[in-house]
Amino acid sequence: MTSTARTSYTSIPNQKYRRSNRRSRQRCNSLDSDSQSLSALGYFKMLPLEIFQMVLNYLSVKDISMLSMVSKTIGNRLINYISTPSGNRRLLLQDFHNLELPSKREGSYILEHYKSLGLLLKRCTLLSPTKDRLKYIHKVLSEVSCFKLNGCPSPLHCLGLQCYGVFLQILTAGWDELECHRVFNFLCELSNLPRKVQTVVSSKPGSARKLELRIRLYCRSVLLNHWIHRSDSAFWLTRILKPWPMVNQARLLYIIFGPVSSLDGHVVWQKMIEGPTDETSLKGLADAIKLLYDTEAREWTADDVISLVDELSVVPREWLMENNARLLILSGNSICFTFMASKAVNGRTLELARLMVFLALVCEKDLYCMDWAVKMMQKVCKVFSTPGERNNFLQCVENVFAHMIMDMLQAVLSGDRDEEDSSFLNLFHLVNAQANFHKEILYLTMRGNSST
Repeated sequence: MTSTARTSYTSIPNQKYRRSNRRSRQRCNSLDSDSQSLSALGYFKMLPLEIFQMVLNYLSVKDISMLSMVSKTIGNRLINYISTPSGNRRLLLQDFHNLELPSKREGSYILEHYKSLGLLLKRCTLLSPTKDRLKYIHKVLSEVSCFKLNGCPSPLHCLGLQCYGVFLQILTAGWDELECHRVFNFLCELSNLPRKVQTVVSSKPGSARKLELRIRLYCRSVLLNHWIHRSDSAFWLTRILKPWPMVNQARLLYIIFGPVSSLDGHVVWQKMIEGPTDETSLKGLADAIKLLYDTEAREWTADDVISLVDELSVVPREWLMENNARLLILSGNSICFTFMASKAVNGRTLELARLMVFLALVCEKDLYCMDWAVKMMQKVCKVFSTPGERNNFLQCVENVFAHMIMDMLQAVLSGDRDEEDSSFLNLFHLVNAQANFHKEILYLTMRGNSST
């Protein structure tokens, strides 16, 4: 019986024991994972979630940003906090229109706040793919109407787009070009920017004034104004312009950087056509042209930029030559020479001569050194392949001076004077420009003779 009992005894199979052991290990791993998660919270593991979020209300945004780097677990808790109503109220300040509040230095406080918020969200989403980071950030910011291209009813008196711009600048600083391309495409999709640009560049200038203003503010405040390095500014300006044909690029460049009314901020399309303008009206365009001509703008050739300048000079119709000359001077020596050399190479000698005279006139009016204009003419003369072509150009310059003086003198003698007596003033400037221009040529000639 005893032996029978022993042989009928059934032992527990080893396989079942191993399954039981694995389940046991899984429970242990789960406990270990929970303990690791709790240990990643440090002393915060003793606090309920509600108390943890209350503590965050006593920290500055910069301090919360530093806290997000402690561990992935804390970072996830902060992401959840940002999405809560209390987190939204705390972090998404929308005081964009009270620019004259005491002790707030014309809105600089709110710009600094969004810089800090950009760093916070950059750190919280550090381990996520770019696509997921952008989706989450859009989810957080989507309720702020002043961040949208058409969102604010008073865009000229709003800091919303500027805050959005500094936020994006901090968020994307250090990202590679591929990621920044994705950011631009994402912003275009959210704002419907390409379709809106298509509307303004294909319509009669000024027929969509409000949309022109909003595109200008969005491109400048969100995409262009806040970069420290010129290469970054060139990248974003290239993204805005390159999808369009050259004629549309010129129109868009004028919308973004051209002169605007001091009363309502709308683009002034007739400024370059109706009369001579000042440096202030041209500085934005000149800076943009220099940016694209810079070596940092790898997607632009010198021919591209010169073609863009040429196209710009007929937006919306042909500019006064004086305004062309002033733009070239503001754009710098390299662009000015390249533009003039292209005319010399293409046989546009009379145009080149007129431009040379107006460069001298602008130097006289704006108190630039006249020897600059003479040296520029010397440099251009070397582009001509034969002495005959060069001499023909010099003769054209003298003829243009003579014809312009006669035309202005006739206007003065006709007695058609306005309140500012501009006809006489223009003649005065031109005669002085010719005298000083030739004086510099004489100085240059005499120095050359004395050295030989």
